[in-house]
Amino acid sequence: MIASQSSPGTDPQAVARGDAALAEELGLLIDGAATYAIYMLDPRGRVTIWNRGAERIKGWAEAEIIGRDFAIFYPADDIAAGKPEADLARAHCDGRIEEESWRVRKDGSEFLAHVTITALHDDAGALRGFGKVIRDITHEKAAEAAIVRREHHLRSILNTVPDAMIVMNENGIVASFSAAAELVFGYAASDVIGQNVAMLMPQVESRDHDAHLGKYRHTGERHVIGNVRLERAMRKGGETFPIELAVGEASIAGERIFTGFIRDLTNRHATERRVQELQSELVHVSRVSAMGTMASTLAHEINQPLTAIANYLEATRAMIDGSADPLLADIAEALDLAAAQSLRAGTIVRRLRAFVDGGDTGFRDEALDLLVEEATSLGLLGAHEAGIAVVNTASPGPIMVRVDRIQIQQVLVNLIRNAIHAMTASPVRTLSIATAPERDGWMQVTVADTGSGIDTDVRARLFEAFATTKEDGMGLGLSICRTIVEAHGGRIWAEGVTNGGTAFHFTVPLAAPQEGDTDD
Repeated sequence: MIASQSSPGTDPQAVARGDAALAEELGLLIDGAATYAIYMLDPRGRVTIWNRGAERIKGWAEAEIIGRDFAIFYPADDIAAGKPEADLARAHCDGRIEEESWRVRKDGSEFLAHVTITALHDDAGALRGFGKVIRDITHEKAAEAAIVRREHHLRSILNTVPDAMIVMNENGIVASFSAAAELVFGYAASDVIGQNVAMLMPQVESRDHDAHLGKYRHTGERHVIGNVRLERAMRKGGETFPIELAVGEASIAGERIFTGFIRDLTNRHATERRVQELQSELVHVSRVSAMGTMASTLAHEINQPLTAIANYLEATRAMIDGSADPLLADIAEALDLAAAQSLRAGTIVRRLRAFVDGGDTGFRDEALDLLVEEATSLGLLGAHEAGIAVVNTASPGPIMVRVDRIQIQQVLVNLIRNAIHAMTASPVRTLSIATAPERDGWMQVTVADTGSGIDTDVRARLFEAFATTKEDGMGLGLSICRTIVEAHGGRIWAEGVTNGGTAFHFTVPLAAPQEGDTDD
């Protein structure tokens, strides 16, 4: 509050005229603040001064409002709660209060106001009244709220974009790190914001990044900006992974910013590799199918000459039958064995054809020792001449298994012939054939040799089709053996032998106990 004092010799009328002029200028200044409602209250809250801004904002003319209680400007709920009196009390206590709250116009409409209430005192400290400054901030707050809503909307959209988004300044310092970026890189936004974006790059790329960025700032020559490139990035744990990177540039308030969109290509590359693997497997299956067709055709064609051979042998046997010559008697016995083996070979071929065609291959209860003996006699043809010693170790007692006899004998013959081939250059040539219980309900058959052995990595894929250790092998024998054994519900595997060589094992199911069987 401005007060004037007259000194000795001062003209009182001149002072009064000066005060009047000052008051007029102050009134003009107050009325000129058209966007602010400025008015004064007496200590009891009645309006004493009312500017034109108050008329415009609140709707009351000066003549209508002077002398009225200022509570008229408050909503009914605030009046009922005693807010007008409380506001004056706080202003008196604190000297000044400032807040945002709702006020009422003459027409009853409400508006959001920025309110300042200041307690006014005279020179003696007595309360003279209150000065109030009101500003209508309804549209301002609505605009701010709209901006906040748009920001939230934009942020929600960006947070749902599956690609990671990173915003950085012209020095490469990260200013924004999206939720998708947190998932891709494993960092929280607070860990990255304020750091150089190079922390998300492998060592080679991070070393060159700042140089590329500086060169672009000075020359405008682009390295990544404006292009879509395939790069590599680095996760929080140090894992590098392939990405598709697109970087855009913008200028906001004279400040250059870059926005990078990063797409993690890890799953895409894994899918591409899987598709390639499936294509390879499809080619592989096609080859196996072709081999199956060829095997079926060969089985059909070979069966006829085998039958003819058996007939010729039987006819020759009949021609020399009854001769007293001991040599012819030996020849007749050899012809009998040859005919039997020819018929047996024909049976194997027919079984092979049925197996390839998917027909019934005949599971029956068979004596395991007899089955192994028959297969061994066929598989060991020529073994004695090759200097191979054979050791048979059979499980004691008669053992019955539930198998297709011809198929299991085919497995045994294949393993025996492979073992003989493996020992061709070995100084010690011992072939071991053994049967023993494997687990409850199963028997294990083992064919072991003393050859040079098989490398571990080769052994891991030994039963795959076209995998072979023979220079002239097709790699189908062991694959077919596995198929046969697994069709019986068993398993087949190979192990290295301590003193050199390889042992092949496979399992076959025991036959179900017959009624009346008892344990001794």
